Amino acid sequence: MQLSTMRDYAKRRKWAVAVEIQDVGSGATTRPERQKLIEAARRREIDLVLVWRLDRWGRSLVDLVTTMQELTALDVGFVSLSEALDMTTPSGRALAGMLAVFAEFERDILRDRVKAGIDQARKEGKPHGRPQTAAKLIPEMKLLRKDGLSKRAIAKELGISRTSVIRLLRAKKRS
Repeated sequence: MQLSTMRDYAKRRKWAVAVEIQDVGSGATTRPERQKLIEAARRREIDLVLVWRLDRWGRSLVDLVTTMQELTALDVGFVSLSEALDMTTPSGRALAGMLAVFAEFERDILRDRVKAGIDQARKEGKPHGRPQTAAKLIPEMKLLRKDGLSKRAIAKELGISRTSVIRLLRAKKRS
């Protein structure tokens, strides 16, 4: 139903359909077909992207606005049938500008929530951030170093980078 409606719309507007993409996979993190379409836009192979609904194009407001801004910069039109959003018109571009404002607002709210969560974790003494996996191996590193192993050999033995061995052994010397 969606494809036939979009085909009819393109026909009425006298647009030639270059590519049709059916991106199936709700919630998918990687969307290779959409990525191919964006790459085609970058190569100037398409002039316009027509979607059934905005949520079919972007998985979040930030993603939606970011890709729409890139398409605009590439001079590629963007039309969403269900929302009657046509970035090829002045009113459509104005609406896209408002969406950009809301996307920035959403990013700011998310950033504030993350900061508040980190502050709360610190107050409660809970660990946060990336776990220190290599730091747990310092006693083993010291023993291997006493046995005369090189830093490269220690790294290989413990399955970590040589840089981590150097950094952690140096940090322990200072403390």
